[in-house]
Amino acid sequence: MILKSVTLLILLSITSLATARNELTSNHFLDLSIEELMKVKVTTFSRTPQKLTEVASAIFVITQDDIRRSGATSIPEALRMAPGVQVGRIGTDKWAISIRGFNGLYDNKLQVLMDGRSVYSPAFSGVLWEHQDTMMEDIERIEVIRGPAATSWGSNAVNGVINIITKKAVDTQGTLITAGGGSFEQGFMSARYGGMINEETPFRVYAKGFTRGQTQSLSGANANDQWHSARGGFRFDHHRGRDQFTLQGDYFSNFHGSTLDNSALSLSINPAGEMRGHDQGGNVRFRWDRSFSDQSSLMLQMYYDRHQSHLPPIGKLNADSFDVDMQYRFPVLKRHNVTWGAHYRLYHNKFINNNLVSFSPQERINHLAGTFIRDDITLIPERLLFSIGSRFEHNDFTGMEIQPNGRLMWTPNESNSVWLAISRAVRTPSRGEIDGTINVTNQLQQLGFASLPSFGGIPISYEAILNGNKRFNSEKLIAYELGYRHQFSPQASIDIAGFVNDYSQLRDIGLSALSLSPGIPIKLLQPVIFNNSGSALTYGLETSIDWKPRDNWRLQGNYSFIHIDFNASNAIQNNDPNTSGAGKANPQHQVSVRSNYDFSEKLQLNLWLRYTSAIPIYNIPGYVMMDAKLTYRPIKNTELFVAGQNLFSQYHKEFASDFLPLVQTQIPRGIYAGVQWRF
Repeated sequence: MILKSVTLLILLSITSLATARNELTSNHFLDLSIEELMKVKVTTFSRTPQKLTEVASAIFVITQDDIRRSGATSIPEALRMAPGVQVGRIGTDKWAISIRGFNGLYDNKLQVLMDGRSVYSPAFSGVLWEHQDTMMEDIERIEVIRGPAATSWGSNAVNGVINIITKKAVDTQGTLITAGGGSFEQGFMSARYGGMINEETPFRVYAKGFTRGQTQSLSGANANDQWHSARGGFRFDHHRGRDQFTLQGDYFSNFHGSTLDNSALSLSINPAGEMRGHDQGGNVRFRWDRSFSDQSSLMLQMYYDRHQSHLPPIGKLNADSFDVDMQYRFPVLKRHNVTWGAHYRLYHNKFINNNLVSFSPQERINHLAGTFIRDDITLIPERLLFSIGSRFEHNDFTGMEIQPNGRLMWTPNESNSVWLAISRAVRTPSRGEIDGTINVTNQLQQLGFASLPSFGGIPISYEAILNGNKRFNSEKLIAYELGYRHQFSPQASIDIAGFVNDYSQLRDIGLSALSLSPGIPIKLLQPVIFNNSGSALTYGLETSIDWKPRDNWRLQGNYSFIHIDFNASNAIQNNDPNTSGAGKANPQHQVSVRSNYDFSEKLQLNLWLRYTSAIPIYNIPGYVMMDAKLTYRPIKNTELFVAGQNLFSQYHKEFASDFLPLVQTQIPRGIYAGVQWRF
């Protein structure tokens, strides 16, 4: 109650101070008008620089200034700012993140990139968000595409793409140190140094580490998910004439944990169900860009990534991937701007089997190769642009996949733009769906198989095994999108996007014939298999508003709505948010309102109010949350800050683990403070 009162007083203070005359902040992005912000170049959608207002897609940009002011300490928390994105925290180190539905611990319809480097894992079709990190101060922007982008980024870019873009080395010169701590963010420190080898070769090196506290189970016990992390990396950029070279790398080590839900397992594990794990890995990326003219360029990128994950008793995974990506952009005649590219990826992984999860074969190497072409055709200069293209991609599981795309952008004047699109995208199978075997006894018991009679006085135990399907096919989507952008004035704009998604051959599960195991005790075995019998129709609306009522005050708001109808050919209903549970695993409504206010050049107050409607499948009611961050600069190179997270409740539920049988947790309120030096 005290925190609620303080927060309301702060809101009232901002309202009254809004009428007062205040000094302008020196921050670059708050100095820009909304009109200038809309002209910021983005690259993720078309893989070439475009003004935000010229992109025929639902796209949202989270800037460095947005991240700094929000108080977000991780990439997943920063993604809450984007409309159409659902972020549900499962534990200290685990998130469920999706765009336009089908959210789960491993959302399989979302492509995620770090500087254009894919971090989507073919082993289980998802992203290990606890592996994706960098210094938050080094992120230049996060570009979030809502809707298919398969022509540009290939299979699995079904519902959207997230690209985390870090700053160039020349923009991170000097020394930066940040340190602090608090209740949930127990301690954190990061340091970065940027210098010059010569006038053409800037570089930076960084290191960071943190300790985050535990969440709480529904019973009030600690969830044993305290998280310790250390990470370091480097970047070298070299510019010579028309050529730009980049060499970048990172290494991380995580120690984390969680608590298993013993009622969901028929395994012999320790009574508390607690487990601790360790992840480590690294990557190195090389990129070469050559510019021939304003409309012609060549890009070549290669990277290698390796990580090792160990979470007993779930198992161990060792994975290596090597990727080569090439793109050539050139004009044809006067009205055509053609982009052509090719891509190859090798993915090697090895699972260490146990009595919960096993793979056959344990080790596999997969190859993926593809090419794409897109033509941006100017039908009416500066008024009407038509884009058409397709990607042709071959994978080891389903063979050739074709993913075309057509988009039309109409700009009747400088204040208005309308776009529409029709796209096809596919989600290719993961190793888990092809080669995996998982004990799912409890999930089937929840469907009415819990009580089984004895046979001739001999007790019979029940065991359900989910088996991979070698004939599992790709999931398919046909998406229809329509969008509108309007610039009311240099200080206000609105962006609206609507969509209808028609999915076919979606993953579902089916039951095979029962059988008895040999020996004593007798077990009744129920095989469960993946199939492609599901289909779904989803539709929704997303809108974002940006308004600067005063030069030192910026308001940003967004609203998202989605409805999901899932159809399956069998009567089995389950809690898999990517199958028949999808309609109840996503909030229908989400609202976000942010206020960034500068009292003076030295003092800033930032407030962030969020509403998320109920998630019925996990019995999570709708909730309202508030984050706040106060920043003070006593001298030029020093910044002091204090932030509060989830201020409206001591604990609240956000999401639950659908794949791993973990206890459901509650996310705590947190307060932290820190200092940042630049010199």
